[in-house]
Formats: sequence, C-alpha cells, structure tokens
Amino acid sequence: MSKNIFINGKGFSFEGEKTVLEVARENGIYIPSLCYHEKVGPANKCRVCVVEVDGMKDLQTSCSLAAADGMKVGTTTEKVLEAQRMVVNLLLSNGNHNCLSCEANGDCELQDAAYYLGIERPPFVIEEHKEREDSGAFILRDPEKCIQCGRCIEGCNRLVVNEVLDFGYRGGHTEVVWDNDMPLDDSNCVECGECVQMCPVGALIAKKGMGRARRWETKPVRTTCPYCGVGCQLDLHVKDDQIIRVTGTEGAQPNMGHLCVKGRFGYDFIYSDERLTTPLIRENDGFREASWDEALNLVAGKFTQIIEESGPDAIAGVSCARSINEDSYNMQKLFRSVIGTNNIDHCART
Repeated sequence: MSKNIFINGKGFSFEGEKTVLEVARENGIYIPSLCYHEKVGPANKCRVCVVEVDGMKDLQTSCSLAAADGMKVGTTTEKVLEAQRMVVNLLLSNGNHNCLSCEANGDCELQDAAYYLGIERPPFVIEEHKEREDSGAFILRDPEKCIQCGRCIEGCNRLVVNEVLDFGYRGGHTEVVWDNDMPLDDSNCVECGECVQMCPVGALIAKKGMGRARRWETKPVRTTCPYCGVGCQLDLHVKDDQIIRVTGTEGAQPNMGHLCVKGRFGYDFIYSDERLTTPLIRENDGFREASWDEALNLVAGKFTQIIEESGPDAIAGVSCARSINEDSYNMQKLFRSVIGTNNIDHCART
C-alpha cells in the first residue's frame, strides 16, 4: 500500500519500509550523509544527515528514521543547517582536507556537503599530524583525511568479510587500523579495495591512479572483468584511452560493486610490451610469427592427425579461467561433439 510523506512541504509517495533518507534520494532531494551507504544500511555515526520532523522534539538522523505515512520532514530549516554546519566544520578541522591536492577532489562526499552548506573555511583549528600508511602494494591510507565514518570497516567486515579493519584507540585518538594496528603489508589484508570504494573522502586511495587524472577528467566505461568466468561488472575510469582506475559497478549483478584484487588493480597488463599481438608457430628452437589462418590450419591438421592415429581420447582440453561462461560452453561442445572426447576441464573448477 502506498504511503505519503511530506519533505519541505512537498508530498511524495513510497512503497514498503524505507528510511527518510532513501525516500529523499529517490526523489532527488539532497541530504548530506557521510557514514551511510546503501550496501550496509543505517550507521548513525556522522550525524550529518539530520532532519527536523513535526512532532519530534530533537533532530533525527534521516538514514535510520523510518518514513511514516503523513510524516512532515524539513531538510533545510535553520536548525537543521546549523547542526549540519557544526558537524562538517568539525570534520574539516580535524584533519588535513586540502581539496586542491587531494586525489578525491571532485568525487568527495565531504566536499559536496561543505559546498552545499556554504562552508569555505572551518572556524576551528585542530593541530595533529598523522603519517600516511604507504606500505601496501595498491592502497594508500591518509589518516589526516579520515572522518571515522566507519564505512570502510563495514565494507571489510560485513560485505567482503575479510575482517581486517576496525577502530583502534579511543576518544580523540580513534583511528581506523589494520588488524592490531599493523602496517598494511604485514596484516591479513588481501587489498581487494572494497574499503577504497566505500570511503567517502580521500582517506583511502588506489595508488595506481595517483597523480594521473582528476576525477572529472575521466570517463567511466562499463565492462566485464576479464579475469574469470563470474562476470563481475566494473567501471573503467579512462583518460586519453588509458585506464586510470577501476571501480566495481554498484547495483549491478553478480558482484554488486565488489571486486577481487585482480579485478580492481590487475588491469595494467594490457599495456605490457610482452603481450602477444600475432600467433606464433614453433620452429626448431624458436618461434616465428604467423597469420591466424596458418595457425588455425596447423592446429586443425594436428588434431586430425592425432585422432586418426590414436583416437579422440588422445586429445584433452583445458578451458581458461578468464573465459566467459559462453566461451567455455562452446569449447566443451567442440571437444564432445566435434572431436568426440569428454576430456575437457576448467582450470579454476575448484
């Protein structure tokens, strides 16, 4: 049954159980939110998404407040904006959020919130220097940009279930740590990069793309990951025909934004000078280049010779783990229906 909610005096209908933030987003109404992510649900940490609701005494966090029929919500009242400005000002002050040099410039939710609230320079100054964590192969952690929203922790522990990240220490010294506050390369982190994709600011950055392009200079190109037959959907962020970084496509099956370390960071092999660009035929102690017709005719001739001399079961095939399901299907049909053997396997079947 359809329900109605009023946001800033305008009515909106919605179905099922939803939060005020979800209804607002579905209808193009911006409410600043930093700790909330649709994949992990309500977080109630940052307090930036507060709204004013008729009949409720205090401000409410829209990411956890259930939308109700007839509810009247204000997202732009002075009370709401004052509270949001206070939180964002404190977050900006507690760290080194230099947008001019930050890799997340143009794709930062804290930057978006500050712009929306008209904040140009925070009124507070909190002096505390924290060193970057640069020991990982693919991930750079900058604690001075961390806003302690916990999204990276939720992604690591609840979504990909690697259970490496957590909050360490307490009070004003709280920070995100790997295992028992270990260097990244000594921890149990597999560097899948889920934390990087979940981070709303520039605290976790993919190292391969650093200094290569601003976020607005790249164009996302959706494609399928080439590494196995699962078919994970990913977005290539491209500038001048060069891949700058890779992210999982949110909301797309089968991976719903998640990627393994190979899918997210193993893309630069396509630029290797060692890649084969033409078929090679072994002759004597080396190889020579050949055309596709010559190479395929040679393989077909060898198969025919082996079958005539030793029967079809003398031939076996192994399907590549990078093949899509349709290619693997066609290969097994080739071996079973054309060659006449069941000696077909897949190298990643386990």
